[in-house]
Amino acid sequence: MKPAMETAAEENPEQSQERKVNSRAEMEIGRYHWMYPGSKNHQYHPVPTQGDRAGPLSSPGCFECCIKCLGGVPYASLVATILCFSGVALFCGCGHVALAGTVAILEQHFSTNASDHALLSEVIQLMQYVIYGIASFFFLYGIILLAEGFYTTSAVKELHGEFKTTACGRCISGMFIFLTYVLGVAWLGVFGFSAVPVFMFYNIWSTCEVIKAPQTNGTAGVEQICVDVRQYGIIPWNAFPGKICGSALENICNTNEFYMSYHLFIVACAGAGATVIALLIYMMATTYNYAVLKFKSREDCCTKF
Repeated sequence: MKPAMETAAEENPEQSQERKVNSRAEMEIGRYHWMYPGSKNHQYHPVPTQGDRAGPLSSPGCFECCIKCLGGVPYASLVATILCFSGVALFCGCGHVALAGTVAILEQHFSTNASDHALLSEVIQLMQYVIYGIASFFFLYGIILLAEGFYTTSAVKELHGEFKTTACGRCISGMFIFLTYVLGVAWLGVFGFSAVPVFMFYNIWSTCEVIKAPQTNGTAGVEQICVDVRQYGIIPWNAFPGKICGSALENICNTNEFYMSYHLFIVACAGAGATVIALLIYMMATTYNYAVLKFKSREDCCTKF
């Protein structure tokens, strides 16, 4: 055992100086109590020394809290949510208006008898109602996936103390992965289906460009260039007239309904493609978080035993 004098010599000079200051203060207080005996009932509370005070950097400040909060943001889910909302809004809004313009073009030019395209009108009206449902569903589903991304990211990065996860939470994450996968496959079909009217309008537009070409404009062969909408299967074969040729077809291409419907179908198709990309990002982010959560839960169980 070392002597007491050697132990005192090994102490920090700052600590010995602080001890001297405190002992001097206690001596002054004892002298005061000796001179004024009535003041002995007052309790003495020692002043904390510099070593006892917490430094300004010992507690987390505003900057550290902001960095911690930014670390818990699921950036992949946030980008996917913005992309999903934008894609669904473009698909639903532009598709709704484009379908109404398509019905107007068919009624005015390709099928003058209402009974010939009655079934098509009902199908288009049903599709417009389906668009309302799709917009409402994906608005809620995007918010839920974003909230689930915040939860899993915070759990993966262990931002709130000790790591805690439950089997119910992992089951919910797995359910979202499966549901997002199913919706992604469904939206691939919607994306392919939305390309059909774009193809149809492109064929009509390209035929009009052939009619407007200088080598064919003003010749007798212009009236033989026709577009038969019945071959696309949207109206029956007995619809009248069903086929438009020459200058009448050129007049259709110059109408505002054709121009707007064509470009709106293109934007709707692009919106469907953006939604597919958003669902793929959702699926990758949720799959990664689920795998990390499952691995950490097994690791936590192994450490307990």
